[in-house]
Amino acid sequence: MYLIFKRLCDIALSSLLIIIFSPLLIPIIIGLKLTGEGYVFYKQDRVGFKNKSFPILKFATMLKDSPNMTGGVLTTKKDPRITPMGGFLRKSKINELPQLFNIFLGDMSFVGPRPLMDVSFKTYPIKIQKEIYNVKPGLTGIGSIVFRDEEKLITDAKIRGEDIWDFYSNKIYPFKGELEIWYLSHHSFLVDFKIMVITAWVILNSDSQLVYKAFKTLPKRKF
Repeated sequence: MYLIFKRLCDIALSSLLIIIFSPLLIPIIIGLKLTGEGYVFYKQDRVGFKNKSFPILKFATMLKDSPNMTGGVLTTKKDPRITPMGGFLRKSKINELPQLFNIFLGDMSFVGPRPLMDVSFKTYPIKIQKEIYNVKPGLTGIGSIVFRDEEKLITDAKIRGEDIWDFYSNKIYPFKGELEIWYLSHHSFLVDFKIMVITAWVILNSDSQLVYKAFKTLPKRKF
């Protein structure tokens, strides 16, 4: 019953936010058109509900051929592939706003595990791969909150001279998968509501540990 209610909320809220944010989208579209490589939207296949792929929409923040350039699918702070407007859009999370259309169409929900590229999805342990998308992927989620500093972690690993793909696939993703499995066991209207509020809070207060106060049983990150 909650999943039906959640879907109705997704449709209503995404419709409302698309209307509210429309005036904001226009100057961003013009700015992206006039800077960087001049393209506005970024569309990429991601793994979604029941492990079926769908095209995710974002504002373009990196050079178009970035996956084939040095760094591959991983992004670090001050990555030279980030476009002039890209840094601001990524930090403010405004680059994710086009996913309101993915939510309206039913590809995603407001809250759930983030949808990944297939190459990243395969870094999850097999058990997690089989379970994680038994709910729809989300615009935000518990893993996104706890690992909101993921780019910094990868950058720090690079500075230490570590293999960043090894760090990403053997340290970040096993724990992020553990967090998402926690979400699957606890998701409810109250948990989803808290995650949305905490997401807004940590965008403004990046060092906040509010998530651990709100969810006492959430596994603690130790790195």
